Amino acid sequence: MISEQLIKDLTTSFLEGSDRFVVSVAVRSDNRIRIFIDSDTHVLIEHCIVLSKYIESQLNREAEDFELNVSSSGLDQPYKLTRQYVKNIGREVSVLLKDNSKIEGTLTEAHEDGFSVKQLTKVKKINTETTHRFLYSEIKETKEIIKI
Repeated sequence: MISEQLIKDLTTSFLEGSDRFVVSVAVRSDNRIRIFIDSDTHVLIEHCIVLSKYIESQLNREAEDFELNVSSSGLDQPYKLTRQYVKNIGREVSVLLKDNSKIEGTLTEAHEDGFSVKQLTKVKKINTETTHRFLYSEIKETKEIIKI
């Protein structure tokens, strides 16, 4: 079986020097490899194609067959890294806590241990602003709110 660490190392090495980074790598027991990447600016399909070709060139299909999928960490994917929180400061997010409660608001800051969300509520025509601070360990997931 192909190791996740090998794939992560190859991906990290390839992306070094760019503004792209590895979000997650998963290798299933049947050698289905799934890589999610993100960027401080944007990820183009061409970035995924070039990375996929590079990974394929570093693996030997004669020794072990595999299936490889390289994707950007899309808007529907939860944030997994502090770097994703930092790049999305100012965006509307939905935070699902481990106790299954949910907070929606604007991501205002992010640091190594946690992040803050400013929530606006309206009670009897009075706007109230509350800042919630979270440790990453307190949450199940944080996703961007997609507005159409």
